[in-house]
Amino acid sequence: MQRMSGPRSIMRVRLALAYLLAASATAHAAAGGTPLHGLWVWQGAALLQTPEARQQLRAFCSTADINEVYVSVLSQGRVADAEALAALIGQLHRAQVRVEALLSSTDADEPGAHREQFLARVQLIVGFNRQHPASRFDGLHLDIEPQQRAENKGGGNLRFLAPLIDTFRAVRALAEAAGLTVNADIQSKVLKAVPAERRALLQSLPRLTLMLYELSSPDDSGSAEAKAQKLRTTSHALLETAYAGVDERDLATLLIGLRTADYGPLLPQMLATLDAANASNPHYQGWARHSYNDTLKGVP
Repeated sequence: MQRMSGPRSIMRVRLALAYLLAASATAHAAAGGTPLHGLWVWQGAALLQTPEARQQLRAFCSTADINEVYVSVLSQGRVADAEALAALIGQLHRAQVRVEALLSSTDADEPGAHREQFLARVQLIVGFNRQHPASRFDGLHLDIEPQQRAENKGGGNLRFLAPLIDTFRAVRALAEAAGLTVNADIQSKVLKAVPAERRALLQSLPRLTLMLYELSSPDDSGSAEAKAQKLRTTSHALLETAYAGVDERDLATLLIGLRTADYGPLLPQMLATLDAANASNPHYQGWARHSYNDTLKGVP
């Protein structure tokens, strides 16, 4: 048996170890450990340039019970201010917070140029990690929204789902080879798919984040408990719908995303409601909060 030696072998070992470390929080939560609590950070390159801004985000994660963040870092086709970004990742890692690169698109589901351009962005993150091995991203967070295009509007219109799954698979292949986990946002409309389509979706990535928006509003006349009960009932139903007729073992777990615009100052209470209501569900992995940018604007 030939002994592994040389820089390439060492790099392969490092990548394997990096992937195991990056996936440890996910695996722990899926096995019934601490739930994952995510936070979207848009315009990260502009928001987090100064040490004070980076420390502010770290402090917010601590007070808001956040253990992973999704940071948008690409600007004009490159990773903006790589050294400031590396400093941020280092700070968050020391606080036991995972960091995922947030990549967004409305057309990356489409094969050809659109998908290839998106995969090139994935390669930018891979390149950043290669250049900053001590302060590397733990994963990718995909915000691909083909449902925003006119041809994909309508509750039962899922023509985009199959090519979107193909994009998820292509990203996963690149990411896992580089020691990165992958998570992606999905809308509740995709849960209307037939079991075979949902099976393909749930097998395409290890984690998905269900965006549960517009369930309530700060202007609703109902009480906080009424809103919490509506959230319990709806989250239970959607988790059941997602896995109905799909019983394979290698399926994605789900986080549930809520946004400030729907709950205002009640958002922390609603996020806690999700954990309490779904902790016993093996498919539930935690919640995600949209977004840090709201807090910087003074929105509770």
